[in-house]
Amino acid sequence: MRNILSKDKSDLLSLLTKAGYSKTKAKQLVKHGAVVIDDKEATRADQLLLPGELISIRSELEMREQARTCPGLSIIHEDEDIIVIDKPAGLLTIATENEKRKTAFYLLSNYLKERAKSVEERVFIVHRLDQGTSGLLVFAKNEAAKQILQDQWGRADKRYSAIVEGNIQKKEGQITSQLAESKALRVYTVRDNSGEGKEATTNYKVIKENDAYSLLDITLVTGRKNQIRVHMADLGHPIAGDRKYGAKTNPMRRMALHAYFLSFNHPTIPDKRMEFEIRIPGKFHILFAKKTGAGNRR
Repeated sequence: MRNILSKDKSDLLSLLTKAGYSKTKAKQLVKHGAVVIDDKEATRADQLLLPGELISIRSELEMREQARTCPGLSIIHEDEDIIVIDKPAGLLTIATENEKRKTAFYLLSNYLKERAKSVEERVFIVHRLDQGTSGLLVFAKNEAAKQILQDQWGRADKRYSAIVEGNIQKKEGQITSQLAESKALRVYTVRDNSGEGKEATTNYKVIKENDAYSLLDITLVTGRKNQIRVHMADLGHPIAGDRKYGAKTNPMRRMALHAYFLSFNHPTIPDKRMEFEIRIPGKFHILFAKKTGAGNRR
């Protein structure tokens, strides 16, 4: 960042041109929010300055970093076609009948519109994470990219970290069942051969365990709604904090499910495989660093 101290009354454009910037470059800097006057972003190139005011000009690197800052969300990657975020637990992916604004879709859409100063900017849903699940979530920045990503989403590599209640007897395995959704929006395993459900397959491996919980590494073979949550409950070991599917404890004060790894083909760059991995929340490991009893009750 470059800092310039205003020594006398003048306008911003004059000061910037005296500092070596062309008029065109100076106007571009102001337009894109790169110029700050005493901690307030300049909005006009002809803005009047007073003696003693500090003018700061952000570098291109600083502007790129600022462009990736969205209040309430952590942006992991952005290019012309996709944007990848780390969604916090408790935030909806998209709106519901009762909540329209506190969603990743709303926050990201607003961020892009304000950054580009255009209401035409928007994002498109590619896949979803449950409200209680944290981790990697991908949006497309145009409809063509969205369609390509959704068409190939079955070939994406999706891995999760989860804490489940109790100790699983078989430390590594695969769960396959037919899943359906009730009118009450609860997903369940179909126990007969009615053909009502859709096939869902989940691979899991126990990484750590103590007397009350197990930390699992989970790979989705399919991607049905609530799939991991239902399969763990079917196994008799619901995800900690997941009251909807039978959890009796809540040691994390949230549902203990985190999407930490995601890999997929880029929608418009042939043969380019995109791969993202983020850290597992520290609290997931802390739970296994000390003796744990029955956990925190709801």
